[in-house]
Amino acid sequence: MSDYDVIVVGGGPSGLMACVAAGEAGASVLLVDKGDKLGRKLGISGGGRCNVTNAKDTDELIAHIPGNGRFLYSSFQHFNNHNIMQFFEQLGIRLKEEDNGRMFPVSDKASSVVNALVGKVKELGTDIRTNSPVDRILYEDGRTAGVRLKNGTVIKSSCVVLATGGQSVPQTGSTGDGYPWAAAAGHTITELYPTEVPVVSTETWISSKELQGLSLRDVELSVWNPKGKKVIGHRGDMLITHFGVSGPIALRCSQFIRQVQMKFNTVNVEMAIDLLPDLSLGAAEEEIRSRFAEEPKKAVKNVLKGWLPERLVPLLLSRAEVDGDTVCSVVSKHAVSALSSVLKKFTFRACGTRSLKEAFVTGGGVSLKEIQPKTMESKLMPGLFFCGEIMDIHGYTGGYNITAAFSTGYTAGMHAAESASYL
Repeated sequence: MSDYDVIVVGGGPSGLMACVAAGEAGASVLLVDKGDKLGRKLGISGGGRCNVTNAKDTDELIAHIPGNGRFLYSSFQHFNNHNIMQFFEQLGIRLKEEDNGRMFPVSDKASSVVNALVGKVKELGTDIRTNSPVDRILYEDGRTAGVRLKNGTVIKSSCVVLATGGQSVPQTGSTGDGYPWAAAAGHTITELYPTEVPVVSTETWISSKELQGLSLRDVELSVWNPKGKKVIGHRGDMLITHFGVSGPIALRCSQFIRQVQMKFNTVNVEMAIDLLPDLSLGAAEEEIRSRFAEEPKKAVKNVLKGWLPERLVPLLLSRAEVDGDTVCSVVSKHAVSALSSVLKKFTFRACGTRSLKEAFVTGGGVSLKEIQPKTMESKLMPGLFFCGEIMDIHGYTGGYNITAAFSTGYTAGMHAAESASYL
């Protein structure tokens, strides 16, 4: 006899939503979490304002989840971004749309979202045990049988949902606990690696810290493979740090650095900054000529300082091999061409990224080949379900990962409850 129809392990975004779906389906549900507070990762998302989802259409959402996003088409049929918005609005959380489709609570407080979601879980009658670390998942006679807590308590259930997260942002409790439990059921855990993480470079202008803290606005950052092919490019803002580059577009490029390193068995990966993404190379040359013609008696460096980030100008001139003290009226065509080339493609070498602990998202996880996309149930162990970051799914920041978490959580909870009802 089971103690509960469904046990959900992990009280993050996907686990809480799994509890909601299972509870709404009429199942008796237990939520077990090792921490003392539920929804901790949700509480720090979106810079503490909680970016609950993204308003883009389904195909665009999938495109912004480069880590196996297509797997989510089935779960989006059950619970998509519009369902997420409706869900929170019905809980009294008014939402607003910001840049690039990001949806935030009007209150700008993550706590309002967390409290509403946890309140809904409690309202549905879910039993909650915090400060209750799980020792292992129980499997008997070829199916899931419950959990054993580290204090020795055994809780029986025919359906267990693993919502334990990845290994990124470990201070929220995501320390990879669920991987060995999944492996014990026969599951493959693909290599774990950091995504949405700052990029490391040992270039001299990085290690010298001469540009540390410099923000570059509305530029394009790209990753190139050793064959000279552009792998990916993202436009937006970035930050030069004491160890490399960070900021939104650097985070988005980070996973592709690893891909190039693995595919070509190399350490250093070429990256490039396009400081004038709206202009072609030819148009950039014309723009430079025009600016020099307008102020022919000024030194090149002074004209550029009024147009480009001042701290960056000496490095750009050095790379283009142009003397900054040259008066604009006598600058050669070759110098203008060299300068425009550098502005359109300022290259540097990345040698990796910061660690998984410093990443926003974990790449890798439970292999999707072993999970039913329509139900989130294990193909190997009946009664075992997965949701959220424990699976080999990862997206860009901007509401995409949390959308995947809510969607897979709802799908897993709903089908776990349905599965339990047949037993």
